[in-house]
Amino acid sequence: MRRLLVASVAALGLASAFAHPGGSSNSQQVRRRKTLSFGPVHPHAVYRTDPVYTSNGFADATSDPVEVAQRFVEELARESSPASSFVIRKDSYTDKNTGVSHIYVRQYMHGIEVADGDINVNVKDGVVISYGDSFYRGSEPDPFVSGLVRGLPDAHSEYCADLFEELEERAENLEQLLEAQEALGLDSEQITLGSNNPAALIEQAMGDLPLIYEWNCEHVGAPFFMANHDAFAKQQDALGDPTRALLQFMIAATPNKTLAEELMADPAAHLEKMESTWETHFVGGHATVSALVTNVPDTVSPVKVKAAFIQVPNGEEMSLELVWRFEVEMQDNWYEAAVSASQPHRIISVVDWASDSPMPVAPVPPKVERKTGVYQVFNWGANDPSVGNRSEQKEYFDALASPVGWHSLPYVNDPQSIRMKVKSGPKGEKWRNTTTTWGNNVFAHENWEGRNEWEYNYRPDAGESMVFNFTYTPKKTDREDALDEAKKYINATVAQLFYTSNLVHDLFYRYGFDEVSGNFQQHNFGRGGEENDAVIANAQDGSGYNNANFMTPPDGQNGRCRMYLWNTANPYRDGDLEAGIVIHELSHGLSTRLTGGPANSACLGWGESGGMGEGWGDFLATTIRSNANYSDYPMGAWAANRENGIRNYPYSLNETINPSTYKTLDKPGYWGVHAIGEVWAELLWVVSNRLITKYGFVDTLFPPLPNEDGTVPEGDFYRPAEYTSEGARKPLIPKHGNSLIVQLVLNGMKLQPCRPSFFDARDAIISADQVLTGGENYCDLWEGFAERGLGPDARVDGRTPWGGGVRTNDYDVPTKCKAAEPKL
Repeated sequence: MRRLLVASVAALGLASAFAHPGGSSNSQQVRRRKTLSFGPVHPHAVYRTDPVYTSNGFADATSDPVEVAQRFVEELARESSPASSFVIRKDSYTDKNTGVSHIYVRQYMHGIEVADGDINVNVKDGVVISYGDSFYRGSEPDPFVSGLVRGLPDAHSEYCADLFEELEERAENLEQLLEAQEALGLDSEQITLGSNNPAALIEQAMGDLPLIYEWNCEHVGAPFFMANHDAFAKQQDALGDPTRALLQFMIAATPNKTLAEELMADPAAHLEKMESTWETHFVGGHATVSALVTNVPDTVSPVKVKAAFIQVPNGEEMSLELVWRFEVEMQDNWYEAAVSASQPHRIISVVDWASDSPMPVAPVPPKVERKTGVYQVFNWGANDPSVGNRSEQKEYFDALASPVGWHSLPYVNDPQSIRMKVKSGPKGEKWRNTTTTWGNNVFAHENWEGRNEWEYNYRPDAGESMVFNFTYTPKKTDREDALDEAKKYINATVAQLFYTSNLVHDLFYRYGFDEVSGNFQQHNFGRGGEENDAVIANAQDGSGYNNANFMTPPDGQNGRCRMYLWNTANPYRDGDLEAGIVIHELSHGLSTRLTGGPANSACLGWGESGGMGEGWGDFLATTIRSNANYSDYPMGAWAANRENGIRNYPYSLNETINPSTYKTLDKPGYWGVHAIGEVWAELLWVVSNRLITKYGFVDTLFPPLPNEDGTVPEGDFYRPAEYTSEGARKPLIPKHGNSLIVQLVLNGMKLQPCRPSFFDARDAIISADQVLTGGENYCDLWEGFAERGLGPDARVDGRTPWGGGVRTNDYDVPTKCKAAEPKL
């Protein structure tokens, strides 16, 4: 039981994202915004980086990191008050790249959250390698708080009884799962938690109930605070109405001086309009009372309110002050503020979640003095050296997708500047302009040693001219010299990878892979989502040959693309120069972040879901390289030095050349995700060509560049704009078949569930068409899917989590798509 409950919490380790509000879409200029940010210092806080904990031999390389951290915090917090307890937060996670588990712990005092009482524990191979600690260890708070806790009705024991009953029900399901495990011939030694086997189902059955029960029902040190309405009424009476404290904060926060004067002159008039809705949440067994306050002046959404403690200096020591903690969303700011609960209400701390001045949704680019890059590369559409020569291409400047171009980023978001503690340029510039392959969307460089270090890896420098023109004339050599020959041309290779990756970023952006949906950027221009996650692009990665891969952590952490040399020919062929491979890898970041939301990277792990993750990459790469004169297309043919590429079949409408249908997944060798993926890509290829037959082909998939005011012209790319009866502009609809299918595929990713099946993804694309066009392509889409067996009555019997089962094709279409039979 203990092993299961700890692993279940580790599985929840995804940091939640929050959006920053944008500015007005009609704004022509970037406004300077008012911002508040301050709070008490914490001189007792520590951060240690030594291997500090092994707990008398308890921990080893196989120990669960959550359990290691849990025991470590127990020891670390021994000197805290008996009224102190802690909760392991659900945003704890293990970094897939480094293997370090980051466990986050929040302190509670008498069941009330200490908003700045944190311990973060970093565990690797069973050892705490570093930790930070700002737990409060002073005397207990004012007895009035303890008095609120004492004398509560015995709702705690009632809650635990209900919890135990649910735990027993789940345990019955667990027994069934264990029986299934035994039937599969697996013993406990063969099971690794979190991998694709019945253990994952065990975790799903138990959830975090064992942890909650053990730590808050069997443990006596964490009483429930305000576990019922009567207790809550007592607490609310003691604290008073939070709206007064909130109004005090709004007087300080609003940039509208007239409004601030009105609030001070007649606060009662505004307080009467503000309404509070209260509710109780259980967080790690603690009952947390919160409210939503509406009609708050100068806000754009209801204000979230919660009672908490804040640590404040008291002479040479720290003490706790009871506060109202507010989350206040305004037009240009999103504040987390702590205001004293007792009068006079004082702002104890305030943090502005908006990291920079907001920009319009259709932005006016910041005024950044910069030069545009020029690159000697294989142009967009020339998939590899076999189909075209290199040519001079200018930086593609799309003010929507990349408002400051490809070579600029703020110092505050620049990893090198952060490490060097540089916050601005020599003349106070906020934006860093680079002359290398380093920018807001992509960091491209060599990685010959195949290691995780990357910030100071070699990258070409074009100097003041910003012309990335480097020789690429590899020659046949002796086998032992082939690697050195390839390395001679690293400048051309990295420049090509940087160019292709930025174009992919800009293209995907224009089809909806933007900041709020989890795209990859260091700075998000105030448009929402988590930033500081530009793609780390490794050229000629030394960790392997004949491959490529992409690592997609949740939004806010850098994606990592690794491109390899291929030793399939002499001279070696460089995967960085085959655009289809680069596009395929970057598409993993797209599909993973759009499926199930940008904070969940576990939705495309195995089976049909994992296969479709591969298939979308093949399909988008094939669509981008295609042209108006239809051809069949293999994947990776140039790099692999194989005419038919690295898949079982080229992508083709001819069933003799590519016979893949839905039932193909039952064949031997089709349980792997790449084989599953090529079936999905073939289905999409067939569907897309039906739309091309219907609507025609556009030579460039890039939509028109935006106007100076940020609006997007239709050009010959979109259908003429349509408006609702209220005068609002409807979504733009690509007018050609190849651009329309790209839009529908991306929109479908946003609609489909986590861990989708082929059926789910098919239905999501059809639903996306309903949303975008009103369903005018309903039958065309069904006919395309049914042509390869994925009609409405296709089915799979005995499906297993990892992709097994017996499939049945359906070549029919829904009844409404069948032509009416002629009357006799």
